[in-house]
Amino acid sequence: MSRANQRLAQVQSHLSSSEADIPRGRESLFSKSPSDVVITCALRTPLTKGGRGGFKDTAASDLLAHTFKSLISRSQIDPALVEDIAVGSVLPPGGGATEFRAAALVAGFPESTAVKSLNRQCSSGLQACVDIANAIRSGMIDIGVGSGVESMSQQYGPGAVTEFSELLESHPEAKNCKVPMGVLSEQMAKDRSISREDQDAFAAKSYQKALRAQQAGSFVAEIAPMKTKFVDPKTDEETEIMVERDDGIRPGVTPESLAKVKPAFAKDGSIHGGNASQISDGAAAVLLMKRSAAEKLGQPIVGKFIASSVVGVKPLLMGIGPWKAIPVALEKAGITEQEVDVYEINEAFASQCVWCIRELGLPENSVNPNGGAIALGHPLGCTGARQISTLLNELGRSGKKIGVTSMCVGTGMGMAAVWVKE
Repeated sequence: MSRANQRLAQVQSHLSSSEADIPRGRESLFSKSPSDVVITCALRTPLTKGGRGGFKDTAASDLLAHTFKSLISRSQIDPALVEDIAVGSVLPPGGGATEFRAAALVAGFPESTAVKSLNRQCSSGLQACVDIANAIRSGMIDIGVGSGVESMSQQYGPGAVTEFSELLESHPEAKNCKVPMGVLSEQMAKDRSISREDQDAFAAKSYQKALRAQQAGSFVAEIAPMKTKFVDPKTDEETEIMVERDDGIRPGVTPESLAKVKPAFAKDGSIHGGNASQISDGAAAVLLMKRSAAEKLGQPIVGKFIASSVVGVKPLLMGIGPWKAIPVALEKAGITEQEVDVYEINEAFASQCVWCIRELGLPENSVNPNGGAIALGHPLGCTGARQISTLLNELGRSGKKIGVTSMCVGTGMGMAAVWVKE
């Protein structure tokens, strides 16, 4: 075969595995092809309280290095076979590109494994996993890692937001991109008639579900415990601790207890620290590869990537992102909302999550069955990758098959992805 014909055959092969050829319909999602993008391992660190929790003195790069080491150890993958790593993160200066490459080397990946950082705000971890999945689907690589990390303890604050130029300030819609999410979510709750009572009831359920899951050991399989340093805020004494559990989950939370919390963004407001996502630290990673590669290597296949979507909405309506993104992803997969078994929707604010669930007509018991970011925490860049491990473990425990992960995205976007448990 001539070189030109070889190249033509290669291009045709890549096109044959494009999104246009994704199987349609629920049953078709269970079919298996050598070109499928599959997951063989997904894990995360515990999520801890920003500024107070177990990882308050741990750098994001160290959280990431530990997560990579745990992924290599648990999956038994030869790190030299991993061709590319994508890391979603929101707050690090320079996007974290330098320290994330260094973290991969520390973890045991060779210099031949490429690393990139990316930032699509709260969907960064999911975007990293989707970027790797699409690189595999296109034929660019066969094996890669999608991941996310955030140390909100060390990097969250005013310095994470750039001052707008006169040009940006002069554009009515553009300047709305810098309106604080709490402020715009408060206004959205009022405009869309999401009562404080409904928000507090939703938030209390998140805490209660997460507490039950933690007590039942439901998170153990997805967590990679980490030994790290901890500085006592009262004595300045540094000790070494083992962080094994999410420390933001609180017992005894009820709608009545949340009703006593003062509003955070307006005197007559409905949003407060108890019905919004927690400021947190954590990291997560997902090992993806072609099914043919997984079978050749004897890697256990735990899930399959089907389709994803990313959409834009008005900046001031950031919270409706999942409502717009989920139907787009489902259409690409050829299924309806009712054919999905479990939804992991990021609980940025109870207000926007309640509205999206209602507008999409989702059964409440199918959404965040083990609680969400209100109870677990929301390390910005980590969440999208964390949701995948939580989803696949829940699907496995419950004997269900199809799941969706989704979140709203700051500045007015939404993202969603469809996954199948194997």
